[in-house]
Amino acid sequence: MSDDELIWRVSGGSGDGIDSTSQNFAKALMRSGLDVFTHRHYPSRIRGGHTYVEIRAAADEVQSRGDGYNFLLALGDSFARNPQEEAYYGNEEIKPLSENLDELREGGVIVYDEGLLSEDDVADLDLEERAEENDWHVYPVDLRGLAKEHGREVMRNTAGVGITAGLLDMELEHIEDLMSGAMGGDILEANLEILHEAYEMVDEEFETTHDLRVPTGEHDTEQALLSGSNAIAYGAIDGGCRFIAGYPMTPWTDVFTILSQNFPDIGGVSEQVEDEIAAAALAVGASHAGAKAMSGSSGGGFALMSEPLGLAEMTETPLVLVESMRAGPSTGMPTKPEQGDLEFVLYTSQGDSSRVVFAPGTIEEAYEQTRLAFHIAWEYQIPTIIIYDQKLSGENKNVDVEFFDREPEPGLGTTLTEEELKEAAHDNSGKFERFGYEDNEKNVSKRSLPGQKGGRYLATGNEHSPVGHISEDPDNRVYQMTRRIEKLDSIREELDEEHDSNQTYFGDEDAEYGIITWGSSQGAVVEAVERLNDSGHSVKGISVSDMMPFAEAEVTEFLESVDEAMVVEMNATAQFRGLIQKELGRFGDKMTSLLKYNGNPFEPAEIVEGYEVNVADEDREPSAQVRIEPAAGD
Repeated sequence: MSDDELIWRVSGGSGDGIDSTSQNFAKALMRSGLDVFTHRHYPSRIRGGHTYVEIRAAADEVQSRGDGYNFLLALGDSFARNPQEEAYYGNEEIKPLSENLDELREGGVIVYDEGLLSEDDVADLDLEERAEENDWHVYPVDLRGLAKEHGREVMRNTAGVGITAGLLDMELEHIEDLMSGAMGGDILEANLEILHEAYEMVDEEFETTHDLRVPTGEHDTEQALLSGSNAIAYGAIDGGCRFIAGYPMTPWTDVFTILSQNFPDIGGVSEQVEDEIAAAALAVGASHAGAKAMSGSSGGGFALMSEPLGLAEMTETPLVLVESMRAGPSTGMPTKPEQGDLEFVLYTSQGDSSRVVFAPGTIEEAYEQTRLAFHIAWEYQIPTIIIYDQKLSGENKNVDVEFFDREPEPGLGTTLTEEELKEAAHDNSGKFERFGYEDNEKNVSKRSLPGQKGGRYLATGNEHSPVGHISEDPDNRVYQMTRRIEKLDSIREELDEEHDSNQTYFGDEDAEYGIITWGSSQGAVVEAVERLNDSGHSVKGISVSDMMPFAEAEVTEFLESVDEAMVVEMNATAQFRGLIQKELGRFGDKMTSLLKYNGNPFEPAEIVEGYEVNVADEDREPSAQVRIEPAAGD
């Protein structure tokens, strides 16, 4: 067993504190000098149901979940529906152990709570036989009994962390600091006692036969542990957002909650409303009134936002929306990642509507592209959408704190002052020609805010004249529609000329084969490309964020530079590959697809194997739950 990386998985039932336990352990590993990356798996239940969090830690940068894992802390499911094997869902108490064995690496370590899981339960798993076959090192510990000795059974998680640290020969300093910062008094004292007793138990009672240890590393700068939801929320704040309206829906709720918690300190307003139609409509109204406003949801809730989205497009009201994908259709698998909403987000709403869509692939990109979304929305008076998924929403990674050291952007873009309104065009009634035929630099008609002297106009969802009156005049219709559509050309020009590229490139630029991806699959693809090149292949990759207006020039140049390309995405219908073919009109015979849609994100090894079967023409079927879609015409 190599000590180059630790991939620690803690499993239990929803409500067992798995998420909080893993967060603190990840922070402790980060503070010890390691790079960390977490992956969260949980069911659509408040209490009970198998859940786990995986922490990958190494001295070098980690950008993805790994291939399997090497240390399991199985706490059992305290809230199981039924502990009987013949129950509909089977014996749920045992699932945090039984459902994690297939992915445990050879030579791995297992700690399970024998205070909940009986000998008969474990015997039914043939654990002893499988451990011998795979060189697993199994340590049963009565974690609940240990916790009860010091007060409360709920502190079994602390006991599990103590056992983990002891088995990994890991110092307790950072764990103790985190506990001291989160609790105090008798509770802190009891948890520290449990932590130390469990830690010391390893030396006193166990014969440690494994060689897995915590890697050693060092950070040159201060690090923060953040999720994609944190990054989007902080990007919105630094982009000037001071109003958000929403209705809870997994996994979008994280962004909504983080902003709602921070807004009281910065003068922002957060409104939880009755449904997603109201949420988007409130955000449109707040933006019309002069606030930088935001709303969002996940697939089913975002569907209700189609009408307010169309209103924002027609009235040219700047707005940022976030759409957090999850497996569909309908309710689907609400807590599992999928990239199946791309076409929906690109084309929802009424008629020939226009919007900007960014799809960040990393935590850093989520922050930067959210800031950019606010800039574009207010500069061009157009709805801008951040599309991401449950994976990026919930995974945590360490980020250099200095990355966020930049100036905020509170400005309102192409909004006129009262002094500027004096010089603006008005009709004979005195109304401001908000949607006028002149002075439309970049196809944008500058706007006024309610209450500004000389800024009065009408805002309607109907097609309208320059001052906002309903108009069905053909010439006016063609002018207004063309101008709104051609905003995207102006935005594409600005993105190409005035900003760093939103696309991420990796691998040798002279490589013969390409891998294309988008969104949260980026990290796994980056690692897969590195492995393929290390094994003698000639591969490079691109992760695309600009969905609308599409990054046409960059993707064209990439595809022209390779002999073949594989498009990697988490959906069943190759939506991103379809977008490339729609936008570029060619390359269909050059692109194959690697698709995954079983509710779990890609592991790097699955992409490596997909490439070997798909592009390198190895005569075998992939072993992972993925699907290969051949090139057009094959």
